[in-house]
Amino acid sequence: MNWEQLLSLKRQGDKGKRLRIEQDDTRLGFEVDYDRIIFSSAFRSLQDKTQVIPLSKTDFVHTRLTHSLEVSVVGRSLGRLVGKKIIEKHPHLKEVHGYQMNDFGAIVAAASLAHDIGNPPFGHSGEKAIGEYFSIGNGLKYKDQLSPKEWQDLIDFEGNANGFSVLNSSRPGVDGGIRLSYATLGAFMKYPKESLPKKPTKNIADKKYGFFQTDKEFFQEVAAEMGMIANKGGDDIGFERHPLAYLVEAADDICYTIIDFEDGINLGLVSEDFALEYLIKLVKDSIDTSKYKTLETKEDRISYLRALAIGSLINDAVKVFVENEEAIMRGEFPFSLTDKSKYKAQMDDIINISVKNIYQSREVVEKEIVGYQIIQTLLDKFITAFNNKADGNLSNYDTLILKMLPEKHQLAKENLYERLLHICHFVSMLTDGNALLFYKTIKGY
Repeated sequence: MNWEQLLSLKRQGDKGKRLRIEQDDTRLGFEVDYDRIIFSSAFRSLQDKTQVIPLSKTDFVHTRLTHSLEVSVVGRSLGRLVGKKIIEKHPHLKEVHGYQMNDFGAIVAAASLAHDIGNPPFGHSGEKAIGEYFSIGNGLKYKDQLSPKEWQDLIDFEGNANGFSVLNSSRPGVDGGIRLSYATLGAFMKYPKESLPKKPTKNIADKKYGFFQTDKEFFQEVAAEMGMIANKGGDDIGFERHPLAYLVEAADDICYTIIDFEDGINLGLVSEDFALEYLIKLVKDSIDTSKYKTLETKEDRISYLRALAIGSLINDAVKVFVENEEAIMRGEFPFSLTDKSKYKAQMDDIINISVKNIYQSREVVEKEIVGYQIIQTLLDKFITAFNNKADGNLSNYDTLILKMLPEKHQLAKENLYERLLHICHFVSMLTDGNALLFYKTIKGY
């Protein structure tokens, strides 16, 4: 792969190339990507999707929105620091093509901002709830009517693939979704493969999948335009990662490791003394002990250590990327950057504590159980009504259910797979609170 192609400013529907050297620096294309994501309705919905505790009313717990903003800030720093090194190593990128180190930061920041945009309500249990509606629930009856890859899309419903669809799907009068640059889309695609074969290798890029069958053609167009390296054979589609996807992943890894931990501490799910023991290991080289001793509240102490920890992990991720840039560009780096971090053991320890004390806490488990019931009920009612309409068997109840669909979701779909995916997409775009309201209405509460 080469940086000139990977930093493509092209957007869906463009007939020609967009050259960096011709860009207006006051309105750079990569920064336009960030703005378009910020102003999208899908991004706004993240304000009522909780990062740790579903349906939490606690003001200091992160939502998907605040998490995404924080990941974008970390991503921008990672991109700029890496961009500085890349421009120094490949000066023609600046001298001939006009690229700047901040371009890297803008691309990674935009992709990081959008990284959770396709996640359904109630966190990762929401993805599982959608998948299990088809694998073991009422949706199992559709299996024989779909291709193996279409079926896998549904039973392994994936927020990353849904996000790619959110960003790029057309509807009447709106071609190409919000039309991001191909460079930003490439950085967004952490898992550049289709749902089958499932985990064919231990390559980090094969861990999940990144696009639905409905988006396969455009996905291939984006990958080809940027010169991404194909790594599957036959009828299977898959590629090695865009290099900047490693930075988006690292930004997310850093934030959820440290900030979810911070939420757990503030919620009282992790004791401060216990937490300090682990955070100190990340910041022992940078902590100002005299400053730390002046901080009187738990919130201030944890906030200070969190900022230092994020800084340590950013610098380490940049070091790992730069040292392995050539392998990454050849498609020969099958790891995440944090896999090779000198802080990997400390991060693993923190994640293990978070899993035990936070993600598996009674409050989280109880609300995820509620989320399962809500999501599977909504899927069942809307899919039944949507299919009955397509088959000409619409009941009066179905008509009432479909009137609850927002106008932009009242679109006819050509086949069963597209109808099922369309309703999954609708449910996935609901906020935690709106999903609960729909459920209460359907149940007559």
